Amino acid sequence: MQDWHHLDERIDAVTGEIEALVAADEACQRLMSVPGVGPIIASAMVASIGNGAAFSRGRDFRAWLGLVPRQISNGDRTVLGRLSKRGNSYLRSLLIQAARVLLLWPAKWRQHSFGNWLTAASTRLHHNVLAAALANKLARIAWSVLSQNRTYEPRTAAAAG
Repeated sequence: MQDWHHLDERIDAVTGEIEALVAADEACQRLMSVPGVGPIIASAMVASIGNGAAFSRGRDFRAWLGLVPRQISNGDRTVLGRLSKRGNSYLRSLLIQAARVLLLWPAKWRQHSFGNWLTAASTRLHHNVLAAALANKLARIAWSVLSQNRTYEPRTAAAAG
């Protein structure tokens, strides 16, 4: 029991350190405006890619994370397989977990501007595939937030139409 309490104390101390580092970093603060991104994901992303300048677009970043399907081509047809899982496995797993958390609250999908897309996708995709697709979208949004030095602004129905 004492070991358990000691581990809890260490986890609380490390969590406090991470939160203090994130509070002092402007890029982490901007990343935390993205739905599902908290202090741990923000600090991991900034530590991994800095300001995102290494990637020319969000598609390159998501491919680096391994959030794209493996492609098998034979000349006349292309077959998309499972996730390639190449790149930073820690950051990829954090984004998948963030997507799973967002999927738990369908009432908030529209608030984060995922409403129509996520509702339609949830009817046709398996929940694991849906989580990977949402993680892919979150990665592209996070890269955009980092590279353009601005916060996430969800689109409202009036602005989209």
